[in-house]
Amino acid sequence: MVSPRNAFSFGRFDTLEEARSKILNRARQGDIDYHPSPKNNFRDEILYFLLPDRFSDGGEADRPLLERDEIVKMRQQTTPFAINWQQWAESGKRWQGGTIKGIQGKLDYLKGLGVTTLWVGPMFKQRKRLNTYHGYGIQDFLEIDPRFGTIQDLQELVEAVHAKEMFIILDVITNHSGNNWGYVRQGEPLNQDEGRPYLGFPGFYGDPNHPFQLTWRNGEDNKGFTTDGNALTNVDDGVWPRELQNEARYTRAGSGDLGKGDVRDPRAEHKRTDFFDLKDFALDVGETLNFISDIYKYWIAITDCDGFRIDTVKHISIDETRDFCSQIKEFARDIGKEDFFLVGEIAGGDYFQDVYGDALFMLQNNLEAALDIGSSRTELNAVGKGLAPGSIYLDNFNQFSQGFGFHRNLGDRHVSILDDHDHVIGQKLRFSAEIPDDSPVKDYQIVAATAFQLFTLGIPCIYYGSEQAFSGPPQSQVPFLIQQGWITGDFNDRYLRETMFGSEHPLIDVENSANKDQDITTRDNSIPGFGAFGTSGKHCFDTTSPAYVRLAALCEARAKHNVLRADRQFARQVRLPGTGFDNFPATGELVAWSRILDLQEAICIVNPNGQDFRGGDIVVSAELLGNGTDFQVVVNTAEVAASSQGKSFNGTHSIGSTVSIIDNTPFGGPAFIEIRDVAPAEVILLVKS
Repeated sequence: MVSPRNAFSFGRFDTLEEARSKILNRARQGDIDYHPSPKNNFRDEILYFLLPDRFSDGGEADRPLLERDEIVKMRQQTTPFAINWQQWAESGKRWQGGTIKGIQGKLDYLKGLGVTTLWVGPMFKQRKRLNTYHGYGIQDFLEIDPRFGTIQDLQELVEAVHAKEMFIILDVITNHSGNNWGYVRQGEPLNQDEGRPYLGFPGFYGDPNHPFQLTWRNGEDNKGFTTDGNALTNVDDGVWPRELQNEARYTRAGSGDLGKGDVRDPRAEHKRTDFFDLKDFALDVGETLNFISDIYKYWIAITDCDGFRIDTVKHISIDETRDFCSQIKEFARDIGKEDFFLVGEIAGGDYFQDVYGDALFMLQNNLEAALDIGSSRTELNAVGKGLAPGSIYLDNFNQFSQGFGFHRNLGDRHVSILDDHDHVIGQKLRFSAEIPDDSPVKDYQIVAATAFQLFTLGIPCIYYGSEQAFSGPPQSQVPFLIQQGWITGDFNDRYLRETMFGSEHPLIDVENSANKDQDITTRDNSIPGFGAFGTSGKHCFDTTSPAYVRLAALCEARAKHNVLRADRQFARQVRLPGTGFDNFPATGELVAWSRILDLQEAICIVNPNGQDFRGGDIVVSAELLGNGTDFQVVVNTAEVAASSQGKSFNGTHSIGSTVSIIDNTPFGGPAFIEIRDVAPAEVILLVKS
């Protein structure tokens, strides 16, 4: 048996047919040692989502660490910084220089945090002269973008991930290609393409009523130059592989409303429209869907990845999603990857997630989970800051729900999201951005919110930089960024995408540079890089930061105790002085819930209040009293933080201590435990002794 990296020695493929013959057929022979994917549909895993351009370039050893003391001083400054905010914001729209090799160099950092699975943003080749650093505008579906590295780099990354006993999920796009062609009127110059309004079904640009042509863009200035796909010879022109150079592969319906129409209607406007300037695939026509499926089978075969996050699923019909997922799962099983994971980005909230979940989750060989990016994400944001009662979030898990709450309650059908690169619902600001800069919990309040992800039913996902409490520039500097799209405005999602590695300078502006002879990986030394907290030239891989050390302890506990990952979940009533056990906690009070597995019970307690200590009497399961009368504290994040700084801990409920159950059931009351003086934004985990 040989590894995929050693099995395949090849150059670039012009056609998918070549890839099928030399790669897919070879993979099916059964003599390649593919890594087994995890069992339990990833419910035992902790995902970490990163954008390869923004994570690491491998050069952190040559840059200083951005120290916490420096961040505090920046937040105390009220006068304008020396940095040019217009330039810093402009830099955020450009490539920054993160690489696949850089990711590989940070696996120990991620392993130390407790991450078990990397979800890596798209790495496929983009248009040479566009700033699509995010990776969602693919020009060559069989190549890695040279700014990220090579196919061999990706193979080595996957091998290194597996050697660390971790897994890796690749981000794939099936709905659309990059902006590889334009619409041009019949008889007009091919380099004068224009955006076109949406045409409802069955109309398309190029039909008898709409005399337009598809004009393929060249690689140097992105102008149309030919209508003949067979004329494409330069690897930077048009789109590759050749099977995608036929206009029939595209819907050609123009640009419409991404939210319009019934989600169940395969011909709805949001299904057929181009995705902004990214061109919609006609997955319902001819061999298009099979081509796209085989493209991603190719990436499974050569990389040995463990799953896909599928982009923009809402914009693909349910039948097409089912067929794509089925093809992928069957191929993965054929080559020995029995539990290849498929999770979909289904924008629009619970209703859309539920429609696809009801249609697909129950099927064999199909989509297994959805990213939970709707209202539950914004509710978690509020609960984690103590701005809403915990029940607002915990009520989203409901086995009797006719909506997505039913799927959440099963524990393996949703990936919990707090922050990500888009924030399709809610403000495009990271969780920590609006916490006051003078708050003593600014650098770790996010741990309180992440605890809900880690210990409620579901698959938790940490967005890169969350473990460093990324929050953007100091709030005193925000007025200087309003004109640069802060919160509202064009490209405002850039403020969710600072660099971890602290780029000194971005890469050249490939879209507007007059010098087309410059290498696209050349640095533009005239403006600062898009570093975290409004900096440049300093990295943030700090394993002693307040959020990192707390999250590492929580992740370790999740891995150690099965009861914290599986089976049942119950929100718990908390009695405050002068009240009873009738109600769940109000805003800003302790939030508690139980996880129960067989005869074992764990209690998860979060104080989301960022200012005050909190306590209360917390209901526990009376039915399990015969299996022990004490709970042991396995994590107290306040103590973890004190120990990391070499300080003694003088608070309540130290790690290893026990809390006895008070049995009030003979008197008609519940069994409960007394929890006192939990510090602001801290978390306590207890497991039945």
